[in-house]
Amino acid sequence: MVKFDEQKQIDSVRGALALRSQIETVVDAIWQKGLRNLCWLGIGGTWASCQQVVCHMKERTDLDVFATNAAEYCTTGDRRVGPGTCMVISSVTGTTTEIADAVAKARAAGAEIIGFIDKADSPLASAVDHCISFAGNEQLKFFMVADRILFLRGEMPEYAAMYAQFDANLPQALVAVEKEADAFGEAFAIAHKDDPLHYFVGAGTLYGATYSYAMCYWEEMHWIRTKSIHSAEFFHGMLEIVDPDTPVTVFVGEDAQRPLSQRVARFLPRICKNYTIIDTAQYRLCGIDDQYRPHVSHLVMHAVTNRIDAHLEALSGHDMTIRRYYRKMEY
Repeated sequence: MVKFDEQKQIDSVRGALALRSQIETVVDAIWQKGLRNLCWLGIGGTWASCQQVVCHMKERTDLDVFATNAAEYCTTGDRRVGPGTCMVISSVTGTTTEIADAVAKARAAGAEIIGFIDKADSPLASAVDHCISFAGNEQLKFFMVADRILFLRGEMPEYAAMYAQFDANLPQALVAVEKEADAFGEAFAIAHKDDPLHYFVGAGTLYGATYSYAMCYWEEMHWIRTKSIHSAEFFHGMLEIVDPDTPVTVFVGEDAQRPLSQRVARFLPRICKNYTIIDTAQYRLCGIDDQYRPHVSHLVMHAVTNRIDAHLEALSGHDMTIRRYYRKMEY
């Protein structure tokens, strides 16, 4: 398999899951002080992860949970952020200007901040109240915070049993998905590497994945033009520009919003011959009960798109780490 290190992938997921006891300690302490609301703050790819975890939570809780874009927060603010707010952020480098400025603003407002900062010695790591450092698997780390809060509120009784299965089986299960998806990923990359514009459609916890895959992967890393759209909005504009040759890919997940994407998937064959449906339910997750699959369908989709990315990079010869402008010039 192209660009695939099985043990590295297993160690990455296993390492993230091993943070759970540290996450529980931090979240439990915040909970005991009194939690008024929960704010997920990000920008770019982290903003997409925030949207995913908010969708995950609002299906299960009446706690005031919301996502805020860091740049918008710096300019507009959000009066909900204050004493009793737990804000959760993530940063690889700890140097993203908008995140750093937003953290300073939120702390001044009285929020308590959990930061998943990959670089533990960065200034941002010392600016948050609680820094947890481990590279990668941002969504998994976010979901562990969310699930612990749901558990403490009595809204996730399956917490212990579910995470016991994840600890035992999820790393290997996701690697198996990548292996199963490899041939598909290669065929998809061959078919779409020269698309002038590609449309990605998704809903639920997979809408964040849809948004970030279009913008952060295909646009930023592959330099292929894309548009992402929520499945609920497909029938309110986008359907009018789809013709038989339009490249459209629908991400179908397994949470409550699955029917929204299924509706798009049923409709597309009537007007389009260049569509692809990627349904996480079609991939096996050995050792994970069906009732827990909705909690990790976004990770399954990421495993599938990993294989598309690897083959796109190999076919194009364009290294995904190359940037023309991002962090290359002042803006």
